Amino acid sequence: MCPECGHEWNPEELAAENAPAVVKDANGNVLVDGDDVVVVKDLPVKGAPKPVKAGTKVKNIRLAEGDHNIDCRIDGFGSMALKSEFVKKA
Repeated sequence: MCPECGHEWNPEELAAENAPAVVKDANGNVLVDGDDVVVVKDLPVKGAPKPVKAGTKVKNIRLAEGDHNIDCRIDGFGSMALKSEFVKKA
């Protein structure tokens, strides 16, 4: 409890705020670092003449904070960030 304003903190709320975010794929499966995923939709890539095609397998992903929450390396494109809503667990 704060002695100045009287605000009380709930320990359960603090634990929920500090917990790592859960990242889910297009089907609702929980993703973790090191998972393999498959792209479910053609994704245009800025500066590349062709998109990342649906069905492309991406190995050994790393989860990151932000809008594009998957960091990965795709053969033929190099390192990039993907949104978890456009992939499914392999």
